[in-house]
Amino acid sequence: MTPAPSNGTRPLSREDGRTLALSAIGGALEYYDFIIFVFFATVIGKLFFPPDMPEWLVLVQTFGIFAAGYLVRPLGGIVIAHFGDRVGRKRVFALSVFLMSISTLGMALMPTYATLGILAPILLVVFRMIQGAAIGGEVPGAWTFVSEHVPAGRVGLACGFLCSGFTLGIMLGSLISAGINWVFTPDQITAYAWRIPFLLGGVFGLLGVYLRRWLSETPVFTAMKDSGLLHASLPLKTALRHHLHGMVVAGLLTWVLSAAIVVTTLMTPTFLQRQYGYAPLEALLATSFGTLFLIFSAMSFGALVDRFGSARVFIAGGVAFGLSTFAFYTWAGVSTPVLFGLYALMGITTGVVGALPYVMVRAFPAPVRFSGLSFAYNIAYAVTGGLTPVAVTSLLAYSPMAHAYYLLFIAALLVAVGVYLALNGRRVEGEIGLRPSPAL
Repeated sequence: MTPAPSNGTRPLSREDGRTLALSAIGGALEYYDFIIFVFFATVIGKLFFPPDMPEWLVLVQTFGIFAAGYLVRPLGGIVIAHFGDRVGRKRVFALSVFLMSISTLGMALMPTYATLGILAPILLVVFRMIQGAAIGGEVPGAWTFVSEHVPAGRVGLACGFLCSGFTLGIMLGSLISAGINWVFTPDQITAYAWRIPFLLGGVFGLLGVYLRRWLSETPVFTAMKDSGLLHASLPLKTALRHHLHGMVVAGLLTWVLSAAIVVTTLMTPTFLQRQYGYAPLEALLATSFGTLFLIFSAMSFGALVDRFGSARVFIAGGVAFGLSTFAFYTWAGVSTPVLFGLYALMGITTGVVGALPYVMVRAFPAPVRFSGLSFAYNIAYAVTGGLTPVAVTSLLAYSPMAHAYYLLFIAALLVAVGVYLALNGRRVEGEIGLRPSPAL
């Protein structure tokens, strides 16, 4: 059984709290900026492509631009992580927010096809790719940054807190989009109001860049620099050569994380409307209600993994997640109160994703942590995040319970990882503090 950490269990200090708050705020803003595109995809498609283009082709190309952000995530993550392992966590941590803010602000201000012609969709692709590069460095960078700041016995809580921040950004994007559609008419949204969410994201993102100036470099990186343990060669090369087990485990946990969030949060509103006939507003409110419980649950699961260790939490959390998701997709159509109650329960158990980074950051030693984690996370997310909607949609042709069956598989995968860690945890999980890589 993977033991819970016994050292470094002092309470979080005021400095720790400030570090977590500033990190989570920046992460929430980045996720808001990254996800807001999808809520206005239809309007953007009409404005940035030729007016005589068939509607289906406009939609395909618009979502293709959205997908471009996912495809560039691995490359952006690898590059940013490389410099994070070489020159410092803090510098690239601020860089990721800056890149996201500038690209989102660019989307808010750029002219449409009527003014720029073919340059309009090209610029849109460029800005979306910059967003993808930024988010590819933000998530593993944030986990690495906070895990090296807080006491060793609070790593799970810190990473869970960040997961809550990321989820808050998604919910914020959904709520602001709903507000824009409520306040403005369709003609007003097409004329100018679609720019407001992007403008807000860009401005507040720049504020996040300013706030991150007050963060200090992690003690672990400072110790590496003072001890001469920084890599002279490519940190990723060492991570791939000496920490393959960590790569595989981090990749599998990323699959669990991406599938849980994509299916329960992004795909379920459409399911509720088509399968059970709920109105769009009911489905959106139910999703926001469940997401609210997920935000608080992710922090709780992070605290639990600090106390009980990864194996126990993954096994118990995986079983609970499987049961609650199956119950949700089976009985969500009974009534609106039942829908909201089941969504709250599913949100609570989906919070197990907040415990996953605890293992992912401990799977790599400090000199290659950022690079190893970023590579495993972004490659896995690009593949599984893209294939999950395709897999679930394809399964719907055979069963209306496709969402439930897919998530049962994901729950079983999490339990299997938990069992593996119970038997081989010491082979994967190391200490957060300074320890040299085998190549040094």
